[in-house]
Amino acid sequence: MNATGDTSAPHDDPVLERRARLARLASLGQRSGYLAFVVSIAVFTFGMSTGFTDGVATSLVVLLVVGSFVLAPSIVLHHAVRATDAEDRGGSGH
Repeated sequence: MNATGDTSAPHDDPVLERRARLARLASLGQRSGYLAFVVSIAVFTFGMSTGFTDGVATSLVVLLVVGSFVLAPSIVLHHAVRATDAEDRGGSGH
């Protein structure tokens, strides 16, 4: 079974190969985005316990902005890949 849940080999079909690549990209983006949010929580906790410096505030803003810019398109891409798979199987995509 490949990354998209399809049992056919993706190397047999260039469309399935690209879809599997996009699914891996979406997964990597989601992990990276959520990691940025988890790290921002740790930085926030650190800032609350030691005092908010300019460095802590800047780190928080950067982590939250980067996490949002990475995570949002990754979630959309993930749902697009899943909907396309469902449509190929004859389902509704929900």
